[in-house]
Amino acid sequence: MVRTNMKERFSKAYDEHVASIYRFCYLKVSSRDLAEDLSSEVFLRFWKQLNSSSIDNDRAFLYGIARNVIADHYRKKHNPSVSLEETELEIVESPHFAEAAATSSDMEQVRKALAGMNDDYQNLIIWRYLDELSISEIAKIEGKSEESVRVGLHRAMNQLRERLG
Repeated sequence: MVRTNMKERFSKAYDEHVASIYRFCYLKVSSRDLAEDLSSEVFLRFWKQLNSSSIDNDRAFLYGIARNVIADHYRKKHNPSVSLEETELEIVESPHFAEAAATSSDMEQVRKALAGMNDDYQNLIIWRYLDELSISEIAKIEGKSEESVRVGLHRAMNQLRERLG
């Protein structure tokens, strides 16, 4: 019975979040194949954790795993910095960015502006405005208070606005 519930929970989480986890990985690495591999690793780790830990928010937990998987990947490659500039980036538009960037040239400006920002600010903007995570979910991923996330997001958006000129 418990095993069936785990399978159902995993299937539901996979169906609901695989596209956004893939997009997050793709924004951080330089290839589609690698993003697929990293996404698979995220869900494998999630499956292994379903039994052994109490997870109260699957989406936040998955993003936490994704962040660690990406960090592990770059640590293994001896390349500590993740640069969006180096990627063959194709930002998948969300309603938030679609309104802010009506044309593809605007999207390219946003991509370039994000590429020059630190990882923490990139993550906050991606999670909040592309992946539409709530402040509480981001706080859970980051292990910070909601107020700290709000302040960080405010600073990240100010820096993005500055970069967009």
